[in-house]
Amino acid sequence: MAECFRWVVVSLGSNVGDREAHLSFGVERVGSFLTEMSVSGYLETEHQGRGIQPHYLNAVIVGRSSELPEVILGYLQDVEKTRYRERPYKGAPRTLDCDLILVGDLIVESKTLTLPHPRFRERTFVLDPLLSVAPDLVDPVSGSTIEELRRGLGTQV
Repeated sequence: MAECFRWVVVSLGSNVGDREAHLSFGVERVGSFLTEMSVSGYLETEHQGRGIQPHYLNAVIVGRSSELPEVILGYLQDVEKTRYRERPYKGAPRTLDCDLILVGDLIVESKTLTLPHPRFRERTFVLDPLLSVAPDLVDPVSGSTIEELRRGLGTQV
């Protein structure tokens, strides 16, 4: 049986310490388990959530993998831990956040994983970098391309 390689989209973010170094570390580590990888430029964004926090630096990686989504998620969590990611409370500042956004056309709902990422369609800090590297990728839930999703948000920050 041949391996099934699917497109994988990973979003990276950092708002603690040397943000650029944290993202570069994430890109390097994610590159160890994805092939045909494209990386967006780094985008500085304001914190979107409760409380005041430093600005984020965000990026998106698009690559291919034959691994199951749960395995990819485990790899991403290991990358975060290696970069000293702590989770003292929901939405806490972070050295490195690695979110699994899409894995091919898979739709998954489990206790540990939801694919596509449930909030990626409303996050310009994911859609803007993704637009620069994969505007024609399709969201399997809405059937819309990344370009269409981004256009639907208009000038929202």
